[in-house]
Amino acid sequence: MPTNARRPRLTPAIADARRAVRESLAAIGSEAGDTGALVLVALSGGADSLALAAATAFEASRAGLSAGAVVVDHGLQEGSDAVAARAADQARTLGLDPVVVTRVEVGAAHPAGPEGAAREARYRALDAEAARLGARAVLLAHTLDDQAETVLLGLARGAGAASLSGMAPSTPATDAAPARLRPFLTLRRSETEAFCADSGLDPWHDPHNADPSYARVRVRRSVLPVLEAELGPGIAEALARTAEQLREDDTTLHDMAIETIEDLVEPAEAGIAISAGALEANPPSLRNRIIRYVVASEFGVALSRAQTLAVAALVTDWHGQRGVDLPGIRVVRQGARVEFSRRPTGTPDAPPTRPDAH
Repeated sequence: MPTNARRPRLTPAIADARRAVRESLAAIGSEAGDTGALVLVALSGGADSLALAAATAFEASRAGLSAGAVVVDHGLQEGSDAVAARAADQARTLGLDPVVVTRVEVGAAHPAGPEGAAREARYRALDAEAARLGARAVLLAHTLDDQAETVLLGLARGAGAASLSGMAPSTPATDAAPARLRPFLTLRRSETEAFCADSGLDPWHDPHNADPSYARVRVRRSVLPVLEAELGPGIAEALARTAEQLREDDTTLHDMAIETIEDLVEPAEAGIAISAGALEANPPSLRNRIIRYVVASEFGVALSRAQTLAVAALVTDWHGQRGVDLPGIRVVRQGARVEFSRRPTGTPDAPPTRPDAH
């Protein structure tokens, strides 16, 4: 279409995207209490983030906020610096200010593979820039399609409710990170593409999004289309609804576990202890969650399901086991208590999948 052609003032795609951003920003605006509080858009230059940048540029001032953008250059492709510079120029043209380009180093090894390494580096950079600029929130352009893909990937890994519940529409700020907002979780990727077309925006097409060596790309290009073809339309929406329902359940169980922990946990000589009888009185879902939470918060270790069940067996199937070795942690049954303590440095990890027997 010629650049001087008239475009609709407001199309359904533009209206829906702006409405989603407006609703997401409403809480930030009411909490900020001061005119002009800053929010930042995480911008890659792709259709999703470019639509988010444009909608945020339109809505932020109406919410009493100022809006900028952070472009993260992962350095994973030749010419990535030019892609980042182009995205930054687009952000400035949209009226976003400040606009920051930051380059990150993506580690070679990561438990979640190259995608996980890039994601971790990106979030570190976004959090650092938000802290430096004093931003109230970072807006992320994840769509309903991204949510559906996340649920399927979690299902394939055999992940628990925390993973299957997907991404939350908003994550509150912590000491280490600003609030994170995901206004587009109710929008399809096709809608952000339509937004860009209707707005005369030229998005970047990331070649990694067509690379089948990435699990998410295989889910996007092969798995979801097959499910749609075999089971009928609406699979992505159904997966997103499932994530929302699981997130509600996960939040409730988490809150119940926190309340219960206060009554169960007590200090031990070399760590902490939990009353075995009180722990056994809880249903398995709450018992296992308490074990995982205690180990994560006290020792910084995330337990697998097999490791969690090995510790739970000291409560529910106690017959004199010596204990369970976890990464850097020793768990033993001492009378009516289950005690968690750090193992001395240099002690080799034993297989944690089942308790040692006498």
